[in-house]
Amino acid sequence: MNIDTQTITTITEANQNFSKVAKVAEKNGQAVIFKNNKPKFLLIDVDSNAFFDMSDDEKIDVAARRILKRFKPAFEELAK
Repeated sequence: MNIDTQTITTITEANQNFSKVAKVAEKNGQAVIFKNNKPKFLLIDVDSNAFFDMSDDEKIDVAARRILKRFKPAFEELAK
């Protein structure tokens, strides 16, 4: 995932000034919120994100692919 540095904010800043983070997301399509110096949350503008243009079946396919990829070794072990 490539992160535009202009979209990065901290969890502290998001807690203290959410409207500022929302404006960043509105301007750039997203804002990445860091916690403990790592990207943790993604605030997206639903009007500019293609994910929300997908049908429910397409969203399920995306989620299923992510789960299978992440837990592939466990699924292979269970298949034995």
